[in-house]
Amino acid sequence: MADREFPQDHGAPSPGQPVLAANNVSKAFGGVVALSDVSFDLRRGEIHALMGENGAGKSTLMKIVSGVYTDYDGTISVAGQPVRFSGVRDAEDAGIAIIHQELNLVPELTVAENIFLGREKLIAGLIVDRKASLAASRTLLASLGIDLDPEARVGGLRVGEQQLVEIAKALSKNARILIMDEPTSALSPAECQRLFRIMRQLAAQGVAIVYISHRIDEVMHLADRTTVFRDGRHVLTRAMSELNEDKLIAAMVGRTLLDASTAMRAAHYDMPILTVRDLSFDRADRNGWRRVISGVSFDLGRGEILGIGGLLGAGRTEILQAIFGSAQGRVDGDIRLDGKPVAIRSPRDARHLGIALVTEDRKAEGLYLKASIVDNVALPLVGALSRFGLRSVSGEKALADEAVKALGIRCSGIDQIANTLSGGNQQKVVIGKWLATKPRILLLDEPTRGIDIGAKREIYDLVFKLADQGLAIIVVSSEMPELLHLSDRILVMAEGRQTGILPRNQASEERIMQLAAPRHANGRTAA
Repeated sequence: MADREFPQDHGAPSPGQPVLAANNVSKAFGGVVALSDVSFDLRRGEIHALMGENGAGKSTLMKIVSGVYTDYDGTISVAGQPVRFSGVRDAEDAGIAIIHQELNLVPELTVAENIFLGREKLIAGLIVDRKASLAASRTLLASLGIDLDPEARVGGLRVGEQQLVEIAKALSKNARILIMDEPTSALSPAECQRLFRIMRQLAAQGVAIVYISHRIDEVMHLADRTTVFRDGRHVLTRAMSELNEDKLIAAMVGRTLLDASTAMRAAHYDMPILTVRDLSFDRADRNGWRRVISGVSFDLGRGEILGIGGLLGAGRTEILQAIFGSAQGRVDGDIRLDGKPVAIRSPRDARHLGIALVTEDRKAEGLYLKASIVDNVALPLVGALSRFGLRSVSGEKALADEAVKALGIRCSGIDQIANTLSGGNQQKVVIGKWLATKPRILLLDEPTRGIDIGAKREIYDLVFKLADQGLAIIVVSSEMPELLHLSDRILVMAEGRQTGILPRNQASEERIMQLAAPRHANGRTAA
């Protein structure tokens, strides 16, 4: 891809001059200060990570820079020239594009139609020149090394592929400053690596990238510099070579994430609560039935935290769904509670047996986002709390009050709407909803996905506390440090088969990845 010049209305930055600078920027919403006198700069060809907890002010600053918010104090400069955008189109004309975590694509349209949406190539100014759009899309995608059919419908693409369409769309607008907000939150490891390759390629061609992420390992791998905000204030800006994980965490939350005392927690259990033998699951697709998991066997004791690791698609989530009765397909095998065989055909059966599942996607499957905290927490027990067909308002409020207090949910009150909470507090509401059912077994699928580093620490502490109270817990996580920190034992999956169960003192990232590699899937299952 030819190296494009910065839009002429702002010129090209002089050597050493930032392509983007925010100086002494403040922003308040009503009486709440979101940013207080913060400064930030971005250089040509740089990947600059912007980090901080939810509410730290990262997204607020980027929305100012990209023209979403126009009312603020301070100055924004592009290529050394002060600017005051009146809207998103102004920012785009200045070469700034933002790719939000929630992608802004039209699923029913093709890749090419999405790339040039609103800027269609026309014949005689009247008719869409489809042939020219397809050709331009092919050239742009090829220059980025993106192997996508421009005629493919976007709704049929994987999330990682849709992310690449967003990048192509931004670059088609001559973007020289690319803001990426949590771009890997829903991507597989392979999709992440492809995205990182393209980001490095763009940076080498002079594109300046702001990378917002909670994932410290990604930031340390990618970033040239890192800026940290905390509580709306600038904490530090350093070259990545001057930072390590502990320094980043301390800057973001004022403390370290992992506590050695909790990391060495010992589980005490004797007879297993849950026994699983030869669990299998088949799912139907257009080619017939396909085996997704096979031969999974393990025990789970009272107060134990069993981690499940493996690559994306290895069958981790399907194990939880099979146990909970929510798997869409054929489940076979022997499941016992306290040594007695049980039949779990639905989530209702699981709940009655004392099993709860916190799903991976809290927004789509775990919460009613437009409902209040009290409505969400009480939902599984509305029937049990009702009298003569009438909801027990006092009973529901008591449940919600208990959850808010026990889990430390930060909110204005139990009537606060779920979608106005931070990601970490939303996750606590989901956990609180299921804890209200008084489960004996808690299944957690990616419990800290999409939440900030401080909220992660709170979730970890909560998991340990629940286990210490005797709850038996299974945790699925794609984050290796999280899996190693939480788990008493780790069951590893590869291509639908169990390849090992590692006690804490034998578990390491290297050993887990060895067992998770596909070549182990057809080998003998380790005990």
